Amino acid sequence: MNIGMLWFDNDPKADLAVKIRRASEYYQGKYGQKPNLCFIHPTMVQPPAQDVGIEVRTTRSVLPNHFWLGVNSKA
Repeated sequence: MNIGMLWFDNDPKADLAVKIRRASEYYQGKYGQKPNLCFIHPTMVQPPAQDVGIEVRTTRSVLPNHFWLGVNSKA
C-alpha cells in the first residue's frame, strides 16, 4: 500500500473492530472502494471480538488511536 487514509478515533467505549469498521465505512464512502488493509500501532492490538474483513497489521509508524487504511494491490 503506497497511498492511504489516516483516521483518528480515540473513543474509549468502542473496541478495535468498531473503530476499524467506522474508518472503513468512511473510506468506502469517500473513495468508492472498500479498503482491505489497515495499519495500527502495536499497543492497540487486542483479541478480535469480530472479523472486520480487513487485514490488520501493526507498525510503530502509526501513532496510537490512528488507523492508516488503504488498498493492498497485492491482495
